[in-house]
Amino acid sequence: MAVTLYGLPTSSSTGRVLTTLLEKEVSDFKFQHVDLSNGAHKKPSFLSMQPFGLIPVLQDGDLTLFESRAISRYIALKYENQGTPLYGRNMKEKAYVEQWLEVESQNFHPSASALVYQLSSRPKKGLKPEEEVVKQNVEKLERVLDVYEAQLSRNPYLAGDFFSLADLSHLPRTKSLIHSANIPHLFTARENVHKWWERISTRPSWEKVMEMASV
Repeated sequence: MAVTLYGLPTSSSTGRVLTTLLEKEVSDFKFQHVDLSNGAHKKPSFLSMQPFGLIPVLQDGDLTLFESRAISRYIALKYENQGTPLYGRNMKEKAYVEQWLEVESQNFHPSASALVYQLSSRPKKGLKPEEEVVKQNVEKLERVLDVYEAQLSRNPYLAGDFFSLADLSHLPRTKSLIHSANIPHLFTARENVHKWWERISTRPSWEKVMEMASV
């Protein structure tokens, strides 16, 4: 039975899961478009799957799963014998992947999301960015990226010499930072971070997701 993913290609969280499916070469998954504009995500049928009314949601038989990072982990484990070994090749590598996944969710994502909101979402609503909030989150994110720069000076990817869920999970929000929030200098100013971004953002899986989002 094919898994079904409910979401929207333009959603960063949905993009994380779509990229995971493509990296794992899951060719028979079904994609169910959720029309946020008409409030489909707030209707009882959707809330029965995701009580917070957010996308994406994955259904696999009698399993219903939400939260994009949890879904990506599930996909990587279910299909671990095919496609890209996103969890590495042994327990030690898996431990490093989990470590850097936590860094992404706890250290990178909060400041990155705050900056996308301030520099992209607020102007679209006719609101000016809050300068102090921007300043604080740029400083926080730069500290995180300095740690990344040191780590990536030793390895081409965050968890080691292999592309993993830890790298993949950075794709949607980094893309928003560079293109929507228009602050690419945070990445280009750091040689190894810049090379890493060029390396992961040109993977065929991510390029396919970007094509899906532009249709």
